[in-house]
Amino acid sequence: MRALIQNGYGGPEVLAVGDVPEPGPPGRGRVAIAVHAAGVHAGDVWIMRGEPLVLRAAFGWKRPKRPVGRDITGVVSAVGEGVTTVAVGDRVFAESDQAGFAETAVVDARFVRRAPANLDDVHAAVIPVSGTTALQALRLAGVRPGDRVLVIGASGGVGTYAVQLAVAMGATVTGVASGAKADHVRSAGATRVIDHRTQDVAEDAARYDVVIDLVAAQSIGALTRVLAPLGTLVLSAGTGSRTLGPLPRMAAATLRSPFTRRRLRSLAARRSGDDLDTLRAYAESGELRPVVDEVFPLDRAAEALARLASGSVRGKVAIRIRGGDDETDAAARAAADADAGAARGGAGAQPA
Repeated sequence: MRALIQNGYGGPEVLAVGDVPEPGPPGRGRVAIAVHAAGVHAGDVWIMRGEPLVLRAAFGWKRPKRPVGRDITGVVSAVGEGVTTVAVGDRVFAESDQAGFAETAVVDARFVRRAPANLDDVHAAVIPVSGTTALQALRLAGVRPGDRVLVIGASGGVGTYAVQLAVAMGATVTGVASGAKADHVRSAGATRVIDHRTQDVAEDAARYDVVIDLVAAQSIGALTRVLAPLGTLVLSAGTGSRTLGPLPRMAAATLRSPFTRRRLRSLAARRSGDDLDTLRAYAESGELRPVVDEVFPLDRAAEALARLASGSVRGKVAIRIRGGDDETDAAARAAADADAGAARGGAGAQPA
C-alpha cells in the first residue's frame, strides 16, 4: 500500500511517500480502516522535527518508531476479535497512534467512532486531535454559560475549535490572533478579536473567567492579570525550549496554583472515543464546523506539514489519501470558506 515514510527527524525532507507492506488482520480489540482522508495537526510537525527532544524518549531516538499521522476518516475494512462498536463497511473517524497517513490504518477500537453524517471525509478527518484537545481544555476549565473566555491562538486548529465549542457552551469569547486572521476568528463565533501584533494581551482591560493559552507567548504572571479573581488559566502546548518544550512552564503553573485564588491548570490531552462521540454531536448539530485551509494529495504529504508549520493556516490542513480529486477537494474548500463567511447565522459555530 502507499503510505508516508519518515526516515529521521528534521524538516519535510525527512518525509517521503512509498510502498509499504499492507497491515495484517487486526488483532483483538483493533479495527482496520481504509483511509480516505487525514488531518494534519501541530503534533505531527513536532514529531517530524523530533522536538522538543524529550519526545524522542517515547517515539524513538534517531527516528520515530512509526511515522506521523493520527487523524483519519475512512471505512472499516476488518475488525478484530471482541470489537462490537463498529462493523465492516461503517464510515468512521478515529485518532490512531501514528502511521495514519496511509491507505490502511489499524487502530484501537476504543478510539474509532462513527463519522459525522453531515461532513465529507476531508472535514471529518480534521476533527479528532484538535477537537478533542479543545474540548478537554474547556472541560478542564469548567466553562459555563455566561463565562467570558479568552482563547490565545484562536485562529489555529485547536484554537478555532475552542472558540466554537466555548460559544456552543454559552460563553462569550474573545480570540487572540493576527489582524489578518481576525475575520476567521469572528466567523468562529468570537465577539472580539485582539491582534497580538499591536496589542499586549496582558494589558487588556477586560477580566476573563477562563483563559485558554495555546501559544505560550506571555508569562503566567501576565496571563493571571487578565483573569477574574476566581478565574481559570489552562495551558496547552505552545512553545518552549528545544529540549523540554512547554513542560517547565506547565510545571511552574502547577506549582504556583496552590498559592493563588485563581486556578492554574495544565492540559495533557488524551485520546478518547467518548469525546469523539461528543464532537460528532456538535458537528451534526451545526455547532462545530471544520474549516479546511488546504487539501493535499498523499504524494504531497510533506508539503502539507510544511504548510501547517508555516503558521499561515486558518483552521486546518488535510491530506486526501484515496478517492476524491482536485474538483471535489476544491468543492470541500469552497464549502469551508462558505461556512467561514456565513458562520453562525444564528446559533451555529465554525472551524477547526
